[in-house]
Amino acid sequence: MTAHAYTTDILRLAASLGEPRELDSVHGQAELRSPTCGSVIRLTVELDDHRRVKCLSQAVQACAFGQASAALMEQGVTGMGHKDAADALLALSAWLSGARDDPGEWPGLDVLEPARSRSGRHGAILLPFRTLLAALEDAK
Repeated sequence: MTAHAYTTDILRLAASLGEPRELDSVHGQAELRSPTCGSVIRLTVELDDHRRVKCLSQAVQACAFGQASAALMEQGVTGMGHKDAADALLALSAWLSGARDDPGEWPGLDVLEPARSRSGRHGAILLPFRTLLAALEDAK
């Protein structure tokens, strides 16, 4: 087994992660830390009139798998609501654990396939979705 499973696609996604930015309005925010790996994400979210994500900003301190997951979450989040985020987290978690054969409907998550056999990376991969869900639950 190689020392890491970072594919070119994972590294490219990790590098594509945007810098945190000011939002016009902050409706919800959360900061979560993965107890398994120490990754930290601080996320703020702005919602539309239907309580769906209009835009978000996140500061991510994570391995390349966590950064890639955060980039995929960010790329697919516009127009998503609480149920979408909860469904994505459940599907991704079940896929990583081997309980399902695909990562669900969130676009692009199958690129994280190399991490499925590395349970120590699962916390970092799930963290962006957990943080999104916490920020949506915090939304006023």
